[in-house]
Amino acid sequence: MELTSLTLSEASQLIAARQLSPIELVEAHLAYIEQLEPRLNCFITLTPELAIERARKAEAEVQSGAVRGPLHGIPLALKDLFETRGTRTTAGSLFFKEHVPLMDAFVIERLRAAGAVLLGKLNMHEIALGVTNDNPHYGACRNPWDLRRSPGGSSGGCAAALAAGLCLGALGTDTGGSIRIPASLCGVVGLKPTYGRVSLRGVLPLSWNLDHAGPMARSTRDAAILLGVIAGYDPLDPSAADVPVPDYTAALEQGVTGWRIALANDSYFTQADTQVLPAVRSAARVFEQLGARIVEVEIPNAREAAWANGLMVASDAAAYHRQRLQDHPEMFGVDVRQRLEIGAAYTSTEYVLARRLQAEFRRQLERFSEDYDLLLTPATPIPAPFLEGPDAVEQARVLTRFTAPFNLSGLPAISVPCGFTGEGLPIGLQIVARPWTEEKLLRAAHAYEEATVWRLRKPDL
Repeated sequence: MELTSLTLSEASQLIAARQLSPIELVEAHLAYIEQLEPRLNCFITLTPELAIERARKAEAEVQSGAVRGPLHGIPLALKDLFETRGTRTTAGSLFFKEHVPLMDAFVIERLRAAGAVLLGKLNMHEIALGVTNDNPHYGACRNPWDLRRSPGGSSGGCAAALAAGLCLGALGTDTGGSIRIPASLCGVVGLKPTYGRVSLRGVLPLSWNLDHAGPMARSTRDAAILLGVIAGYDPLDPSAADVPVPDYTAALEQGVTGWRIALANDSYFTQADTQVLPAVRSAARVFEQLGARIVEVEIPNAREAAWANGLMVASDAAAYHRQRLQDHPEMFGVDVRQRLEIGAAYTSTEYVLARRLQAEFRRQLERFSEDYDLLLTPATPIPAPFLEGPDAVEQARVLTRFTAPFNLSGLPAISVPCGFTGEGLPIGLQIVARPWTEEKLLRAAHAYEEATVWRLRKPDL
């Protein structure tokens, strides 16, 4: 049995049945990381000693019958934005290269309480302000499907590590698409929950108004398990919402029969690579075969929403990093400094207009979702671009095209694999739902996943 090829849920069942040792599972992943990391560069900080220590504790607890839940003894990894007590959190930046938090982020507290084993901190685009993961300080992370290409970003290390089999689950963040873009480009599952569903306390911010934290995994069921652990109200986080959290795995198998599903088919959402659009339309036909009704629709104001999201991201990031940008601009990478300077130059009038558009677009989509259970779009308009050559700022405009509108609105959205290009690169399907209905999103994604074979393909490493 290839331990690094198991899904999180498969490994969890074996551990609970005492058929798999958490120590053996963690050691297998650490050995595979040692083998592949020189080529992929997924990790900024690896913590093997701590991981083995946690695995030993998990094994002792499981052997005594004290199983904490489905994450007990499971090796996970974290985007290097989540503060971890005693382990440095760099945000992919020189400014935080020696930052060792005294406290865990809220979601890390939850993972530790669930018995998860943390392998380390994953590579990311500097301060999360970009989508290529070509980090000038810690090196470029590479796409396991083609080492010459970007894994996407800013949670690129998460997606690359999952696709390569270096961990069984990961946590990422998403401000303009930073979970869904790398999930799409690396052929894994990435879920951006409703804004406020997952606490951001202890997550180094990019935009207080647009940041989302969420799970990344190799299957929808695994993402559901992770979300069930990290979701919930945090009274110390001003962005957190006090909304009940359901059991996200309970309805996974119930299908989409009778659902009314919208397929975005307008001048904005059809500006995509010629191999991407047929894959998404084919995915829509699968939903029809599963009993749903597909209706082609237009999404007005999506272009304006993406623009407003980009303006707010850059402005908010410039506000958070204002002193660092003023005192030591040379410590930022070229593309990140350029975007921060652009953000700092926007006027208050431009920002207020973007915020007003945000409110209007959110209400527009809430009304839209009264008529449809889900919306389907491509996750990214292109497959993974080459790391060398393309301008990082321009790549951000291209790759966030279909994801950014749903950060602005705060709606939950997921990317799942829906095909491959002729060059063997993954294609992602984005599914969007109404606020606080992640269980419907996961249920639909799981139904699609079970009806197709895309997630079963693995990169040849």
